[in-house]
Amino acid sequence: MTKTQKTALITGASSGLGVELARLHAQNGDDLVLVARSVGKMESLKEELEKQYGTAVTVIGKDLSQPTAPEEVYEEVKRLGIEVEYLINNAGFGGRGTFAERPMEQELMMIQVDIVALTKLTKLYLPEMISRGHGRILNVSSPAGEMPGPLQAVYYASKAYVTSLSNAVWYEAKDTGVTVTTLLPGAMDSGFTRASDMQNTKLFEHMVSPAIVAKAGFEGMMRGKMTVTGGLTLMQKVFTNLTHFIPKKLLMKQIYEMQQLKNS
Repeated sequence: MTKTQKTALITGASSGLGVELARLHAQNGDDLVLVARSVGKMESLKEELEKQYGTAVTVIGKDLSQPTAPEEVYEEVKRLGIEVEYLINNAGFGGRGTFAERPMEQELMMIQVDIVALTKLTKLYLPEMISRGHGRILNVSSPAGEMPGPLQAVYYASKAYVTSLSNAVWYEAKDTGVTVTTLLPGAMDSGFTRASDMQNTKLFEHMVSPAIVAKAGFEGMMRGKMTVTGGLTLMQKVFTNLTHFIPKKLLMKQIYEMQQLKNS
Protein backbone atom coordinates (compact mmCIF):
# COMPACT_ATOMS: atom_id res chain seq x y z
CA MET A 1 0.00 0.00 0.00
CA THR A 2 1.03 3.60 -0.53
CA LYS A 3 2.83 5.31 2.31
CA THR A 4 0.66 8.12 3.74
CA GLN A 5 2.89 9.35 6.61
CA LYS A 6 -0.18 9.63 8.81
CA THR A 7 -0.07 8.47 12.43
CA ALA A 8 -2.47 6.21 14.33
CA LEU A 9 -2.53 6.29 18.13
CA ILE A 10 -3.80 2.96 19.48
CA THR A 11 -4.52 2.24 23.14
CA GLY A 12 -4.56 -1.31 24.45
CA ALA A 13 -1.92 -2.04 21.81
CA SER A 14 -0.08 -4.89 23.52
CA SER A 15 -2.38 -7.78 22.60
CA GLY A 16 -5.48 -8.97 20.76
CA LEU A 17 -7.49 -6.42 18.83
CA GLY A 18 -4.99 -3.61 19.45
CA VAL A 19 -2.15 -5.61 17.88
CA GLU A 20 -4.23 -6.48 14.82
CA LEU A 21 -5.29 -2.85 14.36
CA ALA A 22 -1.63 -1.81 14.57
CA ARG A 23 -0.73 -4.32 11.87
CA LEU A 24 -3.46 -3.02 9.58
CA HIS A 25 -2.31 0.57 10.00
CA ALA A 26 1.30 -0.45 9.35
CA GLN A 27 0.17 -2.21 6.16
CA ASN A 28 -1.61 1.01 5.22
CA GLY A 29 1.68 2.90 5.50
CA ASP A 30 0.80 4.72 8.72
CA ASP A 31 3.18 5.51 11.54
CA LEU A 32 2.09 4.35 14.97
CA VAL A 33 1.91 5.39 18.60
CA LEU A 34 1.27 2.33 20.75
CA VAL A 35 -0.07 2.79 24.29
CA ALA A 36 -0.47 0.08 26.94
CA ARG A 37 1.00 -1.11 30.24
CA SER A 38 3.02 -4.00 28.73
CA VAL A 39 6.01 -2.21 27.25
CA GLY A 40 7.86 -5.45 26.43
CA LYS A 41 5.05 -6.74 24.22
CA MET A 42 4.77 -3.40 22.42
CA GLU A 43 8.52 -3.28 21.84
CA SER A 44 8.31 -6.69 20.17
CA LEU A 45 5.45 -5.46 18.00
CA LYS A 46 7.41 -2.29 17.18
CA GLU A 47 10.35 -4.38 15.99
CA GLU A 48 8.08 -6.55 13.85
CA LEU A 49 6.26 -3.65 12.18
CA GLU A 50 9.28 -1.45 11.59
CA LYS A 51 11.16 -4.35 10.01
CA GLN A 52 8.27 -5.57 7.87
CA TYR A 53 6.70 -2.29 6.78
CA GLY A 54 9.29 0.40 7.43
CA THR A 55 6.82 2.34 9.55
CA ALA A 56 7.89 4.48 12.52
CA VAL A 57 6.55 3.13 15.81
CA THR A 58 6.55 5.00 19.13
CA VAL A 59 5.89 3.04 22.32
CA ILE A 60 4.38 4.72 25.38
CA GLY A 61 4.03 2.60 28.50
CA LYS A 62 1.04 3.94 30.41
CA ASP A 63 -1.63 2.51 32.71
CA LEU A 64 -4.88 4.16 31.63
CA SER A 65 -6.54 3.25 34.92
CA GLN A 66 -4.49 6.10 36.44
CA PRO A 67 -6.48 9.36 36.36
CA THR A 68 -3.78 11.53 34.75
CA ALA A 69 -2.62 8.94 32.19
CA PRO A 70 -4.62 10.26 29.17
CA GLU A 71 -3.23 13.78 29.60
CA GLU A 72 0.28 12.36 30.02
CA VAL A 73 -0.06 10.40 26.76
CA TYR A 74 -1.33 13.51 24.98
CA GLU A 75 1.52 15.68 26.27
CA GLU A 76 4.15 13.07 25.39
CA VAL A 77 2.84 12.81 21.83
CA LYS A 78 2.83 16.61 21.57
CA ARG A 79 6.39 16.78 22.87
CA LEU A 80 7.47 14.36 20.15
CA GLY A 81 5.87 16.56 17.49
CA ILE A 82 3.49 13.83 16.31
CA GLU A 83 0.16 14.76 14.72
CA VAL A 84 -2.46 12.07 15.30
CA GLU A 85 -4.67 11.39 12.28
CA TYR A 86 -6.30 8.25 13.67
CA LEU A 87 -7.24 7.88 17.35
CA ILE A 88 -8.22 4.33 18.28
CA ASN A 89 -9.60 3.98 21.80
CA ASN A 90 -9.27 0.22 22.16
CA ALA A 91 -8.12 -0.19 25.78
CA GLY A 92 -10.70 -1.71 28.07
CA PHE A 93 -11.51 -4.62 30.33
CA GLY A 94 -14.44 -6.39 31.94
CA GLY A 95 -14.92 -8.79 34.81
CA ARG A 96 -17.48 -11.43 35.67
CA GLY A 97 -19.34 -11.54 39.00
CA THR A 98 -22.24 -9.91 40.79
CA PHE A 99 -22.07 -6.18 41.41
CA ALA A 100 -22.48 -6.73 45.17
CA GLU A 101 -19.52 -9.14 45.34
CA ARG A 102 -17.00 -7.65 42.94
CA PRO A 103 -14.32 -5.42 44.56
CA MET A 104 -15.09 -1.71 44.32
CA GLU A 105 -11.52 -0.99 43.21
CA GLN A 106 -11.91 -3.21 40.14
CA GLU A 107 -15.21 -1.60 39.16
CA LEU A 108 -13.78 1.91 39.48
CA MET A 109 -10.68 0.93 37.48
CA MET A 110 -12.99 -0.39 34.77
CA ILE A 111 -14.87 2.91 34.66
CA GLN A 112 -11.58 4.80 34.55
CA VAL A 113 -10.29 2.82 31.54
CA ASP A 114 -13.49 2.08 29.64
CA ILE A 115 -15.16 5.47 30.12
CA VAL A 116 -12.91 8.19 31.53
CA ALA A 117 -9.73 7.53 29.53
CA LEU A 118 -11.70 7.14 26.30
CA THR A 119 -13.60 10.35 26.97
CA LYS A 120 -10.45 12.30 27.80
CA LEU A 121 -8.49 11.17 24.75
CA THR A 122 -11.44 11.85 22.46
CA LYS A 123 -11.90 15.27 24.08
CA LEU A 124 -8.20 16.09 23.69
CA TYR A 125 -7.83 15.07 20.04
CA LEU A 126 -11.23 15.86 18.51
CA PRO A 127 -10.91 19.69 18.57
CA GLU A 128 -7.51 19.47 16.84
CA MET A 129 -8.94 17.23 14.14
CA ILE A 130 -11.92 19.51 13.58
CA SER A 131 -9.63 22.55 13.43
CA ARG A 132 -7.56 21.07 10.61
CA GLY A 133 -10.58 19.54 8.87
CA HIS A 134 -9.60 15.88 8.91
CA GLY A 135 -9.10 12.93 11.24
CA ARG A 136 -10.79 9.72 12.28
CA ILE A 137 -11.63 8.23 15.67
CA LEU A 138 -12.49 4.60 16.37
CA ASN A 139 -14.02 3.85 19.76
CA VAL A 140 -14.28 0.17 20.64
CA SER A 141 -17.60 -0.54 22.30
CA SER A 142 -19.59 -3.79 22.39
CA PRO A 143 -23.03 -5.23 21.60
CA ALA A 144 -23.19 -5.37 25.42
CA GLY A 145 -23.92 -1.65 25.33
CA GLU A 146 -27.36 -2.39 23.87
CA MET A 147 -28.66 -4.15 27.00
CA PRO A 148 -28.25 -4.53 30.79
CA GLY A 149 -25.76 -7.24 31.73
CA PRO A 150 -26.21 -9.19 34.95
CA LEU A 151 -22.83 -10.64 36.05
CA GLN A 152 -21.04 -7.85 34.17
CA ALA A 153 -23.16 -4.89 35.26
CA VAL A 154 -20.49 -2.18 35.14
CA TYR A 155 -18.95 -3.42 31.88
CA TYR A 156 -22.29 -3.44 30.04
CA ALA A 157 -23.11 0.01 31.43
CA SER A 158 -19.71 1.36 30.38
CA LYS A 159 -20.23 0.17 26.81
CA ALA A 160 -23.68 1.78 26.72
CA TYR A 161 -21.92 5.04 27.53
CA VAL A 162 -19.26 4.52 24.84
CA THR A 163 -21.82 3.78 22.13
CA SER A 164 -24.08 6.68 23.09
CA LEU A 165 -21.23 9.18 23.33
CA SER A 166 -19.58 8.07 20.10
CA ASN A 167 -22.80 8.12 18.08
CA ALA A 168 -23.69 11.59 19.34
CA VAL A 169 -20.23 12.99 18.56
CA TRP A 170 -20.31 11.35 15.10
CA TYR A 171 -23.43 13.41 14.40
CA GLU A 172 -21.97 16.61 15.84
CA ALA A 173 -18.85 16.25 13.69
CA LYS A 174 -20.47 14.98 10.48
CA ASP A 175 -19.84 18.15 8.45
CA THR A 176 -16.32 18.83 9.74
CA GLY A 177 -14.27 16.25 7.83
CA VAL A 178 -13.83 14.25 11.06
CA THR A 179 -15.63 10.99 11.83
CA VAL A 180 -16.21 8.99 15.01
CA THR A 181 -16.84 5.29 14.40
CA THR A 182 -18.14 2.86 17.02
CA LEU A 183 -16.93 -0.74 16.74
CA LEU A 184 -19.09 -3.52 18.19
CA PRO A 185 -16.99 -6.73 18.24
CA GLY A 186 -18.28 -10.23 18.60
CA ALA A 187 -16.79 -12.68 21.11
CA MET A 188 -13.05 -12.76 20.45
CA ASP A 189 -10.36 -15.24 21.37
CA SER A 190 -8.16 -12.78 23.23
CA GLY A 191 -6.50 -11.87 26.49
CA PHE A 192 -9.50 -9.64 27.24
CA THR A 193 -11.76 -12.71 27.30
CA ARG A 194 -9.47 -14.63 29.64
CA ALA A 195 -8.89 -11.64 31.91
CA SER A 196 -12.66 -11.15 32.17
CA ASP A 197 -13.17 -14.84 33.13
CA MET A 198 -15.57 -15.33 30.21
CA GLN A 199 -13.87 -18.09 28.22
CA ASN A 200 -15.85 -20.88 29.91
CA THR A 201 -19.34 -19.40 29.39
CA LYS A 202 -22.07 -20.04 26.81
CA LEU A 203 -21.70 -16.45 25.60
CA PHE A 204 -18.15 -17.21 24.44
CA GLU A 205 -18.71 -20.70 23.04
CA HIS A 206 -17.99 -19.49 19.52
CA MET A 207 -15.10 -17.03 19.37
CA VAL A 208 -13.50 -15.37 16.35
CA SER A 209 -9.97 -14.15 15.69
CA PRO A 210 -9.30 -10.52 16.64
CA ALA A 211 -7.91 -10.09 13.09
CA ILE A 212 -11.44 -10.46 11.67
CA VAL A 213 -12.82 -7.81 14.03
CA ALA A 214 -9.87 -5.48 13.40
CA LYS A 215 -10.43 -5.60 9.63
CA ALA A 216 -14.09 -4.68 10.03
CA GLY A 217 -13.24 -1.83 12.41
CA PHE A 218 -10.42 -0.49 10.26
CA GLU A 219 -12.48 -0.51 7.08
CA GLY A 220 -15.51 1.00 8.81
CA MET A 221 -13.42 3.79 10.31
CA MET A 222 -11.79 4.55 6.95
CA ARG A 223 -15.25 4.88 5.39
CA GLY A 224 -16.40 7.13 8.21
CA LYS A 225 -19.25 4.84 9.25
CA MET A 226 -21.06 5.68 12.47
CA THR A 227 -21.29 2.10 13.73
CA VAL A 228 -19.72 -1.14 12.51
CA THR A 229 -19.90 -4.72 13.79
CA GLY A 230 -17.20 -7.32 13.44
CA GLY A 231 -17.07 -11.04 14.14
CA LEU A 232 -20.66 -11.48 15.29
CA THR A 233 -22.08 -14.97 14.80
CA LEU A 234 -25.55 -15.30 13.26
CA MET A 235 -27.00 -16.00 16.70
CA GLN A 236 -25.30 -12.92 18.14
CA LYS A 237 -26.64 -10.75 15.31
CA VAL A 238 -30.18 -12.02 15.80
CA PHE A 239 -29.97 -11.65 19.59
CA THR A 240 -28.61 -8.09 19.34
CA ASN A 241 -31.31 -7.05 16.86
CA LEU A 242 -34.05 -8.42 19.10
CA THR A 243 -32.90 -6.78 22.34
CA HIS A 244 -35.33 -3.89 22.02
CA PHE A 245 -38.28 -6.22 21.47
CA ILE A 246 -37.64 -8.83 24.18
CA PRO A 247 -39.09 -7.99 27.65
CA LYS A 248 -36.21 -6.68 29.73
CA LYS A 249 -36.61 -9.19 32.56
CA LEU A 250 -36.50 -12.09 30.10
CA LEU A 251 -33.53 -10.55 28.34
CA MET A 252 -31.59 -10.21 31.60
CA LYS A 253 -32.43 -13.80 32.56
CA GLN A 254 -30.94 -15.02 29.26
CA ILE A 255 -27.81 -12.88 29.65
CA TYR A 256 -27.33 -14.01 33.24
CA GLU A 257 -27.53 -17.66 32.21
CA MET A 258 -25.19 -17.18 29.24
CA GLN A 259 -22.56 -15.55 31.47
CA GLN A 260 -22.49 -18.23 34.15
CA LEU A 261 -19.60 -20.68 34.09
CA LYS A 262 -20.59 -23.89 32.29
CA ASN A 263 -19.60 -26.10 35.22
CA SER A 264 -21.34 -23.98 37.85
